[in-house]
Amino acid sequence: MKLLFLGGTRFLGRHLVDAALAHGHVITTFTRGYTATHEHPQVVPLGGNRDPSVMPGLVALTNGEWDAVIDTSGYVPRIVEASAQLLDDRVKRYLFVSSLSVYAKPDRPGLDESAPVDKLVDPASENLPRDYGALKAASEEVVTRYYDTRATIVRPGLIVGPFDATDRFGYWVARFIAPSLLGERAAQAVVPAPASRPIQFIDARDLAQWMVALVETDHAGTFNAASPASQWTMADLIDALVAASPEGPKPAWIDEAVLTAHDVGPWMELPLWLPPGEPDHAGFMAFDCSRAAAAGLSTRPLAETIADTAAWLRGRDNSSAWQHVLSADKERALLTSAGIAG
Repeated sequence: MKLLFLGGTRFLGRHLVDAALAHGHVITTFTRGYTATHEHPQVVPLGGNRDPSVMPGLVALTNGEWDAVIDTSGYVPRIVEASAQLLDDRVKRYLFVSSLSVYAKPDRPGLDESAPVDKLVDPASENLPRDYGALKAASEEVVTRYYDTRATIVRPGLIVGPFDATDRFGYWVARFIAPSLLGERAAQAVVPAPASRPIQFIDARDLAQWMVALVETDHAGTFNAASPASQWTMADLIDALVAASPEGPKPAWIDEAVLTAHDVGPWMELPLWLPPGEPDHAGFMAFDCSRAAAAGLSTRPLAETIADTAAWLRGRDNSSAWQHVLSADKERALLTSAGIAG
């Protein structure tokens, strides 16, 4: 197959290219050129800008035909429409990578793809930090309008694994397996109670392999794409981390009231934690992903994702990492407040 990737090869795109090359596909990437594609010599790199108002825009895509396009970099409806319209009669299938953040009110576990999505209050908004979910939902609408049954919409949750630069899942791996990467830290690691809290994410490699399979089989539809809602809890993650590094820090389960009292920032400062004071997000880590599973999405063992992430973290340049995660001083203050010796 001839595949076009709208986006670079920094994280998910890297794994998509690897998966597609492993299946013998001919690949073209369209990027701004900020991330080199030299690690994939079989890839044809095209340069430009998704935004047609920024030169040279989409000029490089005015010629060529592809069996499928996989769009990993569409965030604004106006910009997504430019490529969707340009490629409409030259691409057989358009797979758009959206997000579980599209849902208007993930206030209960088990939401499936039929749940209402967020709507833009201002249809002209391009304010990504404020309107991320609504912009993604509006972008989905654009793709579906142009491609109809030729559209595939994938809504991933938290994407994890090697080359993830967000430090969310990586924080937990570093904290327990390679704590020196975080600087001098306490012997106890703060973990948000309760241990039974459900967590949900997807290894980028599993997601990439599955998405390539979707376009290979010309599979239409909309899919929540993460691990099964009941597969893992916070305890499962911490137990796997401790098992991978028995001599590492010991977990200190801290009540949510203590975390809230110390103004711990959810999701980024303490990754995978959403406080109970946000009831509208009570189901955010427990979406129904059974449709994707029925279409072939599977998850590799948690221990494998942890080990591979740890190996990558040890080899990367960590000098500018960990800027938003829980600091060593704040972690010690939490431990002291909970009556736990650091």
